[in-house]
Amino acid sequence: MSIARTATDDHLPGAAPRRHRTFESLRTFNFRVFAGAQVVSNTGSWVQRIAQDWLVLSITGSATAVGVTTALQAAPTVLFGIAGGALADRFAKRTILLATQAGMGLTAAVLAALTLTGHVAAWHVYLIAFVLGLITAVDNPTRQAFVNELVPARQLRNAISLNSTVFQLGALVGPAVSGVLIGAVGPGWSFLANSCSFAAPIAGLLVMRRHEMVRLLRPATASPVRTVEVLRLVRGRPQMLWTVVLVGTFTFFTSNLAVTLSVYAKSVFVSGAGGYGLLSSVVAIGSVAGALVSARRTGGGVRSLLATGTVVAALAMLAALTPAQWAFGVVLAGLGAATLLLVTAANSTYQLSVEPHLRGRAMGVYLLVFTGSAALGGPVIGAIDQHLGPQVGLFLAGAVPLVAIAAIATRFVDATAMRARLRRLHP
Repeated sequence: MSIARTATDDHLPGAAPRRHRTFESLRTFNFRVFAGAQVVSNTGSWVQRIAQDWLVLSITGSATAVGVTTALQAAPTVLFGIAGGALADRFAKRTILLATQAGMGLTAAVLAALTLTGHVAAWHVYLIAFVLGLITAVDNPTRQAFVNELVPARQLRNAISLNSTVFQLGALVGPAVSGVLIGAVGPGWSFLANSCSFAAPIAGLLVMRRHEMVRLLRPATASPVRTVEVLRLVRGRPQMLWTVVLVGTFTFFTSNLAVTLSVYAKSVFVSGAGGYGLLSSVVAIGSVAGALVSARRTGGGVRSLLATGTVVAALAMLAALTPAQWAFGVVLAGLGAATLLLVTAANSTYQLSVEPHLRGRAMGVYLLVFTGSAALGGPVIGAIDQHLGPQVGLFLAGAVPLVAIAAIATRFVDATAMRARLRRLHP
């Protein structure tokens, strides 16, 4: 018999404090299988992402074409992410994920076949990137919300944090593996490796113990919720609204950090590709450290996010003002750790602020803001790096979010005080 949890059991922030272990949720078989499979799949996805950029650049010789490919892959999440989340709320998430993971594996196999046979053209990559984006628009919110069905309520915050960490581990390992594969055998084999990597999540979904899954019960009074009502829900709950505003602001200004670091290595420290690789590794090391700390955190809420965001902003500005490469690297490691803490805390705070039966659509809104901010902010920060220098770009990546944090803090504190006064007047 599956475990039942009502939609009101765990959605409000601030569950009772409890003893917390870094990998507590991995004690649950289904989540352990899910997380392990996602490490393999996310690593493969990053392998393909790097190889895809390299292939387009090799075919066209145009950095703009690389940007077009990225935009085509991101556009469906911006356009249809909420609709994808609605599917996750309406149908069995496990079934949806079996279909989306198989679909993504198939697109990678087609691209591998075209590349390895020498028939690939730029338009092939554009089309496959767009199709992959359509599948991702359904897969991402479904996968995020599926975590709720894998662990009991007491492990949910830890599971959400670890799920975010899994993505970061893929981002750490995948590019390095892709670089080796591209150099040794070419991008076609990278695409084939990614296609094969989807066997892990498909197998994981098939072997899960379905009788141990958490069955999310809708409230007895619940009625169908339209997408516009989910948007009103996000706007009406400060925990969700200010979290998504904060995430959007930081994503806009920090999504292009890799490009900023490449410009630093080339024109500021004059350390070349080796220096760029070193700076990227430092960020990755900091991210891993942040992931371990994040998994142990039990608290959450907007105040915690604002505090963490302040640290991220301060470290970005400090890094921009640091002239020595070794000192820059030290600050950069701290920035990587703090950024990981911010991202995972925002994800868990947001998800735990909404009823489980609405989390698919709610995550569609979150991912729309996240992806849209990255798509809009990347070219802006890239232009600043190019015309004003990477120091200015990095400083603004901290300064502007810091102003946003101050504004959010003022509004949030005022709103909290107003609600407290109303409760006293109308107990």
